[in-house]
Parts: sequence; C-alpha cells; structure tokens
Amino acid sequence: MPLVRIDLIKGRTAEQRQAIGEAVYEAMHSIGVPTDDRFEIIAEHDPSNFIYPRSYLGIEHTDELIVVQITFNEGRTAVQKKALYKAIAEGLHSAADVRLSDVFINLVEVKKENWSFGDGVAQYAEP
Repeated sequence: MPLVRIDLIKGRTAEQRQAIGEAVYEAMHSIGVPTDDRFEIIAEHDPSNFIYPRSYLGIEHTDELIVVQITFNEGRTAVQKKALYKAIAEGLHSAADVRLSDVFINLVEVKKENWSFGDGVAQYAEP
C-alpha cells in the first residue's frame, strides 16, 4: 500500500533509476510491506527545479541528492521508521553509490480509508 515518490536531478541512466527504485522497494520489506506491493514514481528534474540547501543540520548535500517520500498507513513505531531510513540510505549507497548524506526521506502517514487501488473503491475502508 505504500506510494513512493523518488525525485532526483536529471542525468542518471535508466539502469541507475531502476536500481534506486529497487533499493527503496527492498528496504520497505523491513517494515512489513508485502511482496508485489510496489507503487513507485521516479521523477527527474532540471537542476533549476530541484532546490535544496547545500548544508542543513550539519548534513552536506550534493547534486546527487535523492528525495524519497513514502505515503503509507499510519501505525509504525519510531524504531521501525528509523530502521527504514537506515535501510533505504544503505540500500541506495550499495545499489547506486549514493552518499548517505544525499538521501532525504519523508514519511507521510494516512488512515487506511484514504486509498483506492482501482474500481473507485476504498479497498481498506471499514464497511
């Protein structure tokens, strides 16, 4: 049920983008996301449309910055979220040689009834 949006500056190959998506998907298994539950959107941006600070909270960013936003059902613990952050950053580093400091992650939690996977039906909503 997660919806993953991955944003980055234009210039990576199709193979690199696939590896990035795969690394995020694999990391989500650490918080119980089932196999085949994969909805990812990878968007490339011109540098002028990808604005970020070179340094924030003591973390240095480069033009290799990747922004990962995951919308999913509420209810995971802070421990699970921290494990997810680590798994994504390490997965991106391993799969696509992304610096750990160039992985920005944002989680958006929603109630189960806020999803429709098709047919105009809220499949997770209570009857």
